[in-house]
Amino acid sequence: MLPVFDQNTSEGRLGLQACLDQLRGTAGADGKVAEVVCGILADVRENGDAALAGYVVKFSDPSFTADRLRVSAEELAGASKLVDADLLDAIKTAIAQVREYQEHIMPKRVEPVTIGGAELGLRFTPMDSVGLCVPGGTAVLFSTLIMLAVPAIVAGVDPKCISVAHPLPTRPPGSSPGSPGSIDGGSQDKNSGGDISPIVLAAAHLLGIDKVYRVGGAEAVAAMAYGTDTVEAVDFIAGPGNVYGQLAKAQVSGTVGIDGFYGPSEIVTIADETADPVRIAADLIAQAEHDPGKCFLVVWSREVLDGIVAEVQSQLGDRRRRDAIVRALEDESCAVLVKDIDEAAAVANRFAAEHVNLAVADPDALLEKVRHAGEVFIGDTTPVAAGDYYAGPSHCLPTATTARFTSGVSVYTFLKRTGTVAYREGMPALAIDHVAKMAEAEGLDGHAHSARVRG
Repeated sequence: MLPVFDQNTSEGRLGLQACLDQLRGTAGADGKVAEVVCGILADVRENGDAALAGYVVKFSDPSFTADRLRVSAEELAGASKLVDADLLDAIKTAIAQVREYQEHIMPKRVEPVTIGGAELGLRFTPMDSVGLCVPGGTAVLFSTLIMLAVPAIVAGVDPKCISVAHPLPTRPPGSSPGSPGSIDGGSQDKNSGGDISPIVLAAAHLLGIDKVYRVGGAEAVAAMAYGTDTVEAVDFIAGPGNVYGQLAKAQVSGTVGIDGFYGPSEIVTIADETADPVRIAADLIAQAEHDPGKCFLVVWSREVLDGIVAEVQSQLGDRRRRDAIVRALEDESCAVLVKDIDEAAAVANRFAAEHVNLAVADPDALLEKVRHAGEVFIGDTTPVAAGDYYAGPSHCLPTATTARFTSGVSVYTFLKRTGTVAYREGMPALAIDHVAKMAEAEGLDGHAHSARVRG
């Protein structure tokens, strides 16, 4: 089921490299994808609400009209009554835990330091407005709303200045993938019908958010970047999705800020003989069911590998998305055989994956060797699903090896850093002389003069 690449052989090393190339390639786009995204951006920029409604008609609801783009205040207020009370309690607890964690890591005020007569400081200020892409399509990921909105609110973004884009239901789970309109990567069924889940609306209401739009994918990104008659333009867009939505974010970057490339879900698990195959198999399946999901198992024992694969086969029979899971394991995933734990860490760093699970005897020691990961789950007693829903750190994380240079969503995502400089007693003569000399050396005598007039 899982292709196996043995790093003790040249063939295995080539196989792993091809897998990494394929993974990294998902963060870009071929000409056809780029052409589709550019067309959507231009269409929404020129035609606004009419274009947005047209995409919903095309991919979700043939009877959709533009007056339904924004969810009404009455719908938001009444949504909690339609949600199971126990589930609502779980959502409230998740919001509280994520809030507590984000408050804990919120950067503290930096005391100024005086250097060369200048008082130097650093300020943290929040974005004025943000747009959040909350996946629909193959799964209604209301948890993503929590994981995006709570860090923004803790950072100081007014909930009334947060816009949420969430698409209508698109297709039954298990149908074939591929449409650009589905933010979770799947194709969309014109006849699927339905409306936004009341769970998403209830979560938005609990968070104090009143701008929720029935739109997803690249068209949602375009709407929030450029604005339409109904959708307000924002300063920053965050959230996961398929390659179309992520490429759209990249294309509007500069017009707005963006978080990073948060594409199809993925996991790297490093396992030794102490790992429980039942738990490891369950985590692999959990990622594979995202449709598409990408699962990478790194081991130095063939016996451990065989035991985990056998357990995956055993658990598949109970899963609703079995076809999607099998497809992900066979076409998007692999197992890597390495010589030891050090090589395992090196392979994990090459994957730089969204989720990294350290299912080994001494996970804390291995953690010191893992430099690139969206989020690390320590020990086989820690399910990735806890991070997805509940634990505290956001589950909106870099994918496609981009954890090499970027981070997951947190309170830091929605804060700007601004340096401050104050010569409260005036510039010292030495500072004036140095600044002037450096400016003149660059041929900028105006800069030199601006310093000297303060002498």
